[in-house]
Amino acid sequence: MKILDGLELAGYIKERQAKQVRALRQSWRVIPRLAIIQTSDSPVIDTYVRLKRAYGSDILVEVDVYKPSESDLIKQIETLNNDVNVHGIIIQLPLANPNQTDIAVNTVAPEKDVDGLGKAPVFVPATAMAIDWLLAGYNVELSNKKIAIIGNGRLVGAPLFRIWQSANLDVSVYDSKTNDLPAAVKTADIIVTATGVPGLVNDAMIKEGAVVVDAGTASENGKIVGDLANEVRQRQDLTITPIKGGVGPLTVVALFDNVILAARRIADKNGQKDI
Repeated sequence: MKILDGLELAGYIKERQAKQVRALRQSWRVIPRLAIIQTSDSPVIDTYVRLKRAYGSDILVEVDVYKPSESDLIKQIETLNNDVNVHGIIIQLPLANPNQTDIAVNTVAPEKDVDGLGKAPVFVPATAMAIDWLLAGYNVELSNKKIAIIGNGRLVGAPLFRIWQSANLDVSVYDSKTNDLPAAVKTADIIVTATGVPGLVNDAMIKEGAVVVDAGTASENGKIVGDLANEVRQRQDLTITPIKGGVGPLTVVALFDNVILAARRIADKNGQKDI
């Protein structure tokens, strides 16, 4: 078994980001700032918000969390859009009222939409970027491979499919309700699963020697779990993400890469030298 250790890769990128932020703050008096809008509470959401705040603190990016009411959500986003001191805005999904999702993500100004979820994204969505980085960091070749993405959500599956399809890769996307999902996935050399359905992907669905990336997140008995059944991790022939420390750490890193880039663009727009 070969482990795709996102935590290790994240450490290298974090050092580079910390230097970039110091240069922005010290040389150009630009303090990168991320605004997180959260309207619902759950163990998974609270964990991710806490991780983002901690990471921002480590590299000196300011992170503020806003918890507007349903009626004030759009007004809050517009206020942050107009705040020159805010460089990135993310809508922490899912919202308390999922029916507000489309209007919320599309209200975020594109130049501040560091999650890349709006209709005219400027930035690559963080989790999709993280998976791409993870596979590249471990020299996983995508060309001439059959790739299956399970889950077509706006955070992972859909943007990752667009990225890989635009690179002319042999990629197909499925979901948990796909007819005969095991047969469809069984032929894939690389599997990325992101459905949030615990245990959906079992041992019988994975061919020998496959690469498996578990980007699914759900809460089960108070713990965050992925899409893979336990028996999958007993196999020694797979290249696979660990239970913890796979895609998650790199997703946070990728998000802050976008925040730093947004802050740099503001500096450039104001006539300051690029770093």
